[in-house]
Amino acid sequence: MRHYYVRLILGVVFVVCAVFSLFTANLPFALLYVALGGAYLSSACTIRKDHRDDRR
Repeated sequence: MRHYYVRLILGVVFVVCAVFSLFTANLPFALLYVALGGAYLSSACTIRKDHRDDRR
């Protein structure tokens, strides 16, 4: 469960960095942060779903 929280926090941090990069008009880094945030958040959702299936 610890990996879920770490990846969830990192995903949110990267999404916040993407928003900040958009405000500063740094588009290449904004796209990078969106990709990284999406990867971490999707990984967190996958871990959460697998953990719920293991309980049953």
